Amino acid sequence: KECTHRFGPNSFKLFRLPAPSPGSVLGLLGPNGIGKSTVLKILSGEIRLNLGDYSTPPTWDEIIEYFRGSTLQLYFKRMSEGTLKVIHKPQYIDMIPKVTSGKVGEILSKIDERGRLKEIAKRLELDSIWNRDINVLSGGELQRVALAAAISRDADVYLFDEPSSYLDVKQRLEAARAIRSLREEDKIIIVAEHDLAVLDYLSDYICILYGVPGVYGVVSHVHGVRTGINIYLEGFIRDENLRFRKEPIRFHVKPPTSAAASSASLLKWSRMSKSYEGFRLEVEAGEVRVGEVIGILGPNGIGKSTFIRMLAGIEKPDSGGSSVQDVLSVSYKPQYISSDYKGTVEELLRSIAKEDFSSSLYKTQIMQPFNLNPLLERRLNDLSGGELQRVAVAACLSRKADLYLLDEPSAYLDVEERLSMVRAVKHIVEERNVAAFVVEHDIMVQDFIADRLMVFTGDPGREGIAKSPMSLLDGMNMFLKEMGVTFRRDPQTKRPRVNKEGSQLDRYQKSIGQYYYVK
Repeated sequence: KECTHRFGPNSFKLFRLPAPSPGSVLGLLGPNGIGKSTVLKILSGEIRLNLGDYSTPPTWDEIIEYFRGSTLQLYFKRMSEGTLKVIHKPQYIDMIPKVTSGKVGEILSKIDERGRLKEIAKRLELDSIWNRDINVLSGGELQRVALAAAISRDADVYLFDEPSSYLDVKQRLEAARAIRSLREEDKIIIVAEHDLAVLDYLSDYICILYGVPGVYGVVSHVHGVRTGINIYLEGFIRDENLRFRKEPIRFHVKPPTSAAASSASLLKWSRMSKSYEGFRLEVEAGEVRVGEVIGILGPNGIGKSTFIRMLAGIEKPDSGGSSVQDVLSVSYKPQYISSDYKGTVEELLRSIAKEDFSSSLYKTQIMQPFNLNPLLERRLNDLSGGELQRVAVAACLSRKADLYLLDEPSAYLDVEERLSMVRAVKHIVEERNVAAFVVEHDIMVQDFIADRLMVFTGDPGREGIAKSPMSLLDGMNMFLKEMGVTFRRDPQTKRPRVNKEGSQLDRYQKSIGQYYYVK
């Protein structure tokens, strides 16, 4: 009875819609395949909703009548009259260079309808790429251009589908501030986002989407942002008396004492340096121990991937280094995954795992955590971003190696998939007595996965300095101090929450030098 859209017989059904309210940011939270992008496409007018009747879709009048008494009534009335202007920043930004060409500055200047482009460009750090051609940009650069393009235009409604993909922590928070600046003009703003710290910082209200991915999705009632995210982590919606996850998700409050602290050294490296045209990376000497996951934090363009590629033996340092290649085998998951492989997911994994593929251990360590059974017969080039990421991380972990290198393994994954990925990596590293390096911008993922942290500082695009691995507490403090951001702990779920800039707690934590883990 509350079905708002159905794609066809035996296909995905969406129930209810979020009610937009001007002057606030509404966050959409839920797994992949549950209807978040469908909701945004309905609200942008790309999909005309059919209230579940796909054979004889309703007229606009019937749709408007269906929503009478809610803010959606006026919303669809204006949409039907063509007086509602909607801007939609899509999820997959890699399509942008295919539909538009030219220099960043020229493209953005053409659509500066609000006259705010200068301040937006400064906030999103677009000055350095202003004169670059749009088809040579990295993922993070494209994302920032797409966000600037959306925010520069003048509309009634702004929809953002996963605005933080490919961005580093600082850029994520700047993007959030830029999106929030639209509130002042009483705009309707709706955002789908999987990075919980960012969603928390960005939103005023939350709608949770639950159901069975690919089958049906239900939009919950609106909740305040703190309650909404906590409900999601608890897996239970009180006002609908509905449990949608067996286990609540819990965070640890104290920095974990690394069990690996006492274990043998797996790899030592001496001071290393590597220079490219105009860029130089200095790596302090360090070591990684057996059974340890080292998280790598730092802005984009600071040399994190270069360090990972030097460990993997893909790039040679100019000086110093480690004796990795001679002794240790390495398995590497790059940041940008290509789907050029011609075969199916099963063929790929079988070719890597060989006879292990049919073992029960492989099922529990790889197949189940990454939910690969439904994907086995699919071809790689048909997979969505999140599906491809799951396969790529699984493929990396399927190789026998002493050292696993994962570059941004949570991009495009939903919250549940991120946690499954974290558990799988930790489990495999402990079971096999190996080690892993994980480059990751999602603070909550690092909080879960890392035993120790390597922090990269410096001047993005010019020089990077990689610090020796340090404890989680020291690493987070050092990194967040650079970012100028403090986190507190939610008393109920213990999840890290970003403090509002300049708030009493923000100023206090900065004054005592505790940017993280305050009880």
